[in-house]
Amino acid sequence: MTSPNSSPRRLAWSAQTHQGRVRRNNEDAFLGLRFDRRELTYLGKEGEAVINEHEFIFAVSDGMGGENAGEFASKVVLQTVINLVSREFHQKTQEEHLKPGKLLYDFCQRIHEHARDVSRYYEECRGMGATLSLCWLQKGLAHIAHLGDSRIYYLPQDGQIQQLTDDHTVTGRLVREGCLSEQEARRHPRRHQLERSIGCHPDPVQPQIIATPFIPGDHFLICTDGITDGVWNHGIEKFIHHPPPYLVGLPPAQRLVKEALEASGRDNLTALVLKVQ
Repeated sequence: MTSPNSSPRRLAWSAQTHQGRVRRNNEDAFLGLRFDRRELTYLGKEGEAVINEHEFIFAVSDGMGGENAGEFASKVVLQTVINLVSREFHQKTQEEHLKPGKLLYDFCQRIHEHARDVSRYYEECRGMGATLSLCWLQKGLAHIAHLGDSRIYYLPQDGQIQQLTDDHTVTGRLVREGCLSEQEARRHPRRHQLERSIGCHPDPVQPQIIATPFIPGDHFLICTDGITDGVWNHGIEKFIHHPPPYLVGLPPAQRLVKEALEASGRDNLTALVLKVQ
């Protein structure tokens, strides 16, 4: 098998977000960063870069809280990610005793604490919260931190799509316990009730922290529940790997948003697709 540390050469990404057919505002937000010990660069909706020379962070957040608080919450979460990376992240990654999983766990606590502070200080932000699904690409490994019901998928070059993250919802737990099927969960009245998230409760958060190696030809998808409400897993594979002719000219993230919008569109929709070249 090809070594994950030596194989990756370039990384391509595309991102797309849409408010959907029903919502008046878009409470989703996404982020792309490239950094090394000298500088941090914000990434646009589409691009390509040499991966061996830099580290990358991609993240999606879905806000909640009513009125404008949800829209503000997702932006607060991702801005805190930026602040932590720009001030401390690279320095801490060079500390040999500090493992990536521990680093991401600590960062999730600080993001949660900052969101709680904002919620306390500003009346209009009381009760706001957000999901966070973050992927840090470093040295042939994807380190993942996750809270909520947005998702991160891994699409290996040879193999079936895998949902790497758990849905931190009532129905997500019931599916994992074998009490509900995926089809039943989609129709369940508590399908959007979160059990873990950023900012909504005073206790420390318990993020899901995992790592997976990747090789050229692999894809990752980070998306909000607006995408998975409209597109099943087999559809995600199809629209990324083998799009129909009418979608071939579109970037992968735009394909997914377009199809999910047509199929559902009841919620905001955000997709961020990464491909290791």
